Amino acid sequence: MMKIDMIPIISDNYAYYVESDDGVGAIIDPGEAAPVIAYLKAHNKTPSYIINTHHHWDHVNGNPKLQTLYDLPIAAPEKEISSVKGNVTIPLNDGDIFNIGNAQAHIIETPGHTRAGICLYFPEAKAVFTGDTLFSMGCGRLFEGTAADMYRSFQKLAALPDDTLVYCGHEYTKGNAGFCLAQDRENPALKKRIEEVKALRAQDKPTIPTTIGQEKATNIFMKAKSAEEFAALRQKKDNF
Repeated sequence: MMKIDMIPIISDNYAYYVESDDGVGAIIDPGEAAPVIAYLKAHNKTPSYIINTHHHWDHVNGNPKLQTLYDLPIAAPEKEISSVKGNVTIPLNDGDIFNIGNAQAHIIETPGHTRAGICLYFPEAKAVFTGDTLFSMGCGRLFEGTAADMYRSFQKLAALPDDTLVYCGHEYTKGNAGFCLAQDRENPALKKRIEEVKALRAQDKPTIPTTIGQEKATNIFMKAKSAEEFAALRQKKDNF
């Protein structure tokens, strides 16, 4: 089974180290190099790839140093390559399958937060890396795409199996929970999840991963029935 390690970076970001069961590793979204290097040294890991879900600085700033230090190829969304730091040699597009050893990442294009960001879905590991598209009880801001784009992206992710583990790019759960509760006050699943989140954060533990099923039950953006409803929720969240 593929191994997944979370690497806290910057202030509230997560980078990830994934390793196939035949020992091939990749760094996902290294927005900062130093913590990733410290992790690699502490665990005696030698990565084979860097993979970026989108071009924002807090997901790519570690690319150049890591690429130079470990002589790594970088894989990133083809439509965003010109904005990704480092020398990207592996373009990724919707529907591609990217092999990390014997682990297969299915590429899902999910515009909205950026114009062509991607998510990485590993069916056998039952895991999806969503960058800044789907957060625990939230969604990314619409910097380059539209609400309609993000709504369609959420529909793609909602179609994954409910037991799929969701690894997102930020520890935003506690803040997102307040907004969801304000819109959905009588949701018992949401109330239960909020208590779990409070307990985890009180112990300085991550609230990630969540699951697709849990997001369907608690994430108000997952409950939107149309692009228009999604847009209205996103506008409320921006002013919350």
